[in-house]
Amino acid sequence: MYNQPSAGPVDTGRVTMDDVIMKTMGLFALVLGFGAVGWVVSAANPQIGFMLWMGGMIATLILGLVIAFKKTLSVPLIVGYAVVEGLFVGAVSQFFEQQWDGVVPLAAMATAGTFIGMFLAYKVGLIKVTAKFRRIVTMMIFGYAIFAVINFIFAMVTNTPFGFGGTGWLGIGISLFAVGLASVSLALDFDMIERAIATGAPQKYSWLLAHGLIVTVVWLYIEFLRLFARMRE
Repeated sequence: MYNQPSAGPVDTGRVTMDDVIMKTMGLFALVLGFGAVGWVVSAANPQIGFMLWMGGMIATLILGLVIAFKKTLSVPLIVGYAVVEGLFVGAVSQFFEQQWDGVVPLAAMATAGTFIGMFLAYKVGLIKVTAKFRRIVTMMIFGYAIFAVINFIFAMVTNTPFGFGGTGWLGIGISLFAVGLASVSLALDFDMIERAIATGAPQKYSWLLAHGLIVTVVWLYIEFLRLFARMRE
């Protein structure tokens, strides 16, 4: 017994990088799969597509708040969020591609490139996540979330496609800020994963870490869609 190796994170039920990677890939596969469903349905019936868009946006907001403030971690809620998010992303992407041909693959490539770039910058130390950095970025995210809700209401009431700023320089500036904020948020996700592994968080926590990473990636993708569509106009 004494000659056996020491118990590792897997043996003690602690979160590992493999756990996070596998959960992230699983949730991402759900988003892509149901995104394809949302795309096909929206292309066949734009009215149902609009319902998926609006319903998905509201449902992800509600589910996101429940997941964030629920005292116990719920895997079914996280999986359900990925399904609804996929339908929403598919419907939105189909609409943008119809209106501005070519923006979807461009936004997808930009999102992948930004993710890789931010990961490398974080790993080599170009971006250092400190307590102050986390506070500032978190406050900016909350501030932008409030602005996004107000902007959505303004766009619906005034029938303006992008809300404040429209497709002018102000609108493009807002989109650039949103893309930058979503990009920096990836560093927070990377840091949270590393800290969870270092502190020996429970293995089930990997679901929440994967969920947070997917949410940020989708947010970044949506902001790239809006940016490229504004620039196209």
